[in-house]
Amino acid sequence: MSDQNQTQFVSVIVPVFNDAERLQLCLAALEQQSYDPSAYEVIVIDNGSDRSQGIAEIAANHRQTRYVNEPQPGSYAARNRGIAAAKGTILAFTDADCIPAADWLEAGVSELLQTPNCGLVAGAIDIFFRNPQCPNPIELYESITAFPQADLLARERGAATANLFTFRAVMDRVGLFDGSLKSRGDLEWGQRVYAAGYQQRYVEAARVQHPARYAWGQLYQRTVRLVGGEYDLSNRRSQPDPFFAWTLATHLVPPLRFVVNTFRNSALQGMQQKAAASLAMFFVRYVSAWELVRLRLGGVSPR
Repeated sequence: MSDQNQTQFVSVIVPVFNDAERLQLCLAALEQQSYDPSAYEVIVIDNGSDRSQGIAEIAANHRQTRYVNEPQPGSYAARNRGIAAAKGTILAFTDADCIPAADWLEAGVSELLQTPNCGLVAGAIDIFFRNPQCPNPIELYESITAFPQADLLARERGAATANLFTFRAVMDRVGLFDGSLKSRGDLEWGQRVYAAGYQQRYVEAARVQHPARYAWGQLYQRTVRLVGGEYDLSNRRSQPDPFFAWTLATHLVPPLRFVVNTFRNSALQGMQQKAAASLAMFFVRYVSAWELVRLRLGGVSPR
């Protein structure tokens, strides 16, 4: 690690909601970083977890970790609370259900410092299964669709806050996350960074692991949250009618292109895995269409 890296104090921001077990794994991994232990802190933001989760006690058991509370529901409101409490000139974001690699901080900070006029560095997010020998349809679907950081950065000029680095000065200039959004707030923020003229980089070496969702209920919750984020963002931009019509039509069309691409995907083994992942995509499409109609009829987007 260079002397330049050592002089930069980093605040790692970790929001959590009712996920005590995986938070402990995350904090344990953050304690093992190759980055200078005196040059970073971890801020856990409890976003309304049940008291039985013991989030404050878990945070207290880990060195370099501070606990703060944010009652407003939503991970972006929680991250904003963490930013307000942060001491670092560099801000690193991950999630309570992620397990950062030992050199995660070092790799991400190094790329941020070495890139001129850098506003955002996104790292790799590796999906893992509960049982690698027998992944189910939801896990297989997640393995080929969840967190495509490099593609998100190239296509949407943003990246998931499960693995993201920036300077506090950039945050001060372009503004905080939109705390009213339940989803896509990271992409919306990344687009502001890009519009402000900053460079954006993807670095493969800065890696975190993220568990694949494995239950239909979990996939349902993620799907409606993503649709809600898109819908709320379209309303913010005064484009609800075109967004609704186009997106509903898109979701009602059978995902045949996805199926074709899935059957060509060498990451999936055999026809059974490819068919299983395709089945999950049909589920996502029609849940998305139903949620879009619900929101249009006056529903509220979930957290």
